[in-house]
Amino acid sequence: MTKVFLSVAMATILMTGTAVAQHSSQKAAIGVKGGLNLYTIKQAQGINYDAKVGFNAGLLAHIHLVKHVALQPEIVYSRQGGKGSGAGVAFERNLDYINVPVLAQYMFDNGFRIEAGPQVGILVNATHKSGNTLTTDVKSFYKTADVGLAGGISYVHPASGFGVDLRYNLGLSNINKDNNVKSTNQGGQLGIFYLFSHRH
Repeated sequence: MTKVFLSVAMATILMTGTAVAQHSSQKAAIGVKGGLNLYTIKQAQGINYDAKVGFNAGLLAHIHLVKHVALQPEIVYSRQGGKGSGAGVAFERNLDYINVPVLAQYMFDNGFRIEAGPQVGILVNATHKSGNTLTTDVKSFYKTADVGLAGGISYVHPASGFGVDLRYNLGLSNINKDNNVKSTNQGGQLGIFYLFSHRH
């Protein structure tokens, strides 16, 4: 199921960018991105998680709709989770997602943008590391899909196509299979990206 989802999502991004680029009144570009995460698991009861550092990497399609307005769908591998300690032992929960945000952007003339939109994540791996050695697979404790909102700011250097973005992702759905305890993903991302054939 996950492989099918990833294939469809990637094909959608590539085909959307290609189709829009064929219209002279619109512009589209495909790009690559990567960066750092600072994520935690917000839990209503029980364990209190601290933020942990991870990474993200993936593809994006930047599609100009009208002047100053664009749509940016992405497909991004994201290392998330949280860390903490209990009974004197440090632990780390690693949750690996394939996230697909679809962001609406307002583009200023100087290269800055503000962006916001929905995000769907598909869980591909989940582990619990206790101390320095013991790692346990805990994927069965979590739901496959995670729904949230993403928002932030970005800047692209118009002449080169290189840019940076700063984003906050707020999980809305309970990621636990046990509905008696609500947990959500929350975190920030700092990244760099490059748009191929970027036009300004």
